[in-house]
Amino acid sequence: MNRILATCAAEFRIARRNRWVTISALMMVLFGMVLSAAGSAPTGALGADRLSVTVASLTSLAVYLVPLLALLLAFDAVAGELERGTLPLLLAYPVSRPEALIGKLIAHLAVLSVALLAGYGTAALAAIAVDTRALAGLPALFRLFWSSLLLGATFLGTGYALSAWSRRPSAAAGLGIGLWLVVIVLYDLALLAGIVADNGGFFTTALFPYALLANPADAFRLYNLSASQATAAAAGIAGAAATIPGWQSLASILLWPLAALGLAIAAFRKVTL
Repeated sequence: MNRILATCAAEFRIARRNRWVTISALMMVLFGMVLSAAGSAPTGALGADRLSVTVASLTSLAVYLVPLLALLLAFDAVAGELERGTLPLLLAYPVSRPEALIGKLIAHLAVLSVALLAGYGTAALAAIAVDTRALAGLPALFRLFWSSLLLGATFLGTGYALSAWSRRPSAAAGLGIGLWLVVIVLYDLALLAGIVADNGGFFTTALFPYALLANPADAFRLYNLSASQATAAAAGIAGAAATIPGWQSLASILLWPLAALGLAIAAFRKVTL
């Protein structure tokens, strides 16, 4: 554990020196303020408190922004150290490859935690300042926070695997952006095309729910919207969130980080110095 924490501390100092902590926090604060201001519009029509509506908007934001931030943090983790020649020095210390990777993961999760606390906290304070009923939405906000960390852990682990496979930061960055486009953007478009082509058939009724659960981003969105008082604010997936049991989406977002970390460790073990 001491070796893991030492690696974590060193990696967090590197992230802070490279301004990743500041950049990610400012991004989340900016978007949190914008969504908090925009969330006041449908509050009366939905019959929900302002923070619950804001949480539904923040869920849609987190689906896009948290994986992107995680991949930007992770793409350089192995390939960058290999290119700079610091990876042999790191592994010369009495630390195993899984321990080094777990230390990096904890450090990058700490960076994401700071960013999420800043962004979500700003949105919550803005909502509570103008609507005291918004305190009722705090449990949903806390649920969004820790599930966002799980989503980030999934893409951090995947980013480490891509970094180990590519062995070059530029290639790892390209693969990371490509993964983000496929999983976050193109996957849902493909599901939509399948529903339109199926016209209420077997795919829509039997396969579609499992296809959503197979994507960590969609499972994250389902899990948070299933307990929200303002699912109508996210019209596209609100119907699915009401029909898929919450435990299934929870199981998906719990298993994906473990699978991604296992994949990253397997890829890192095959890196030759």
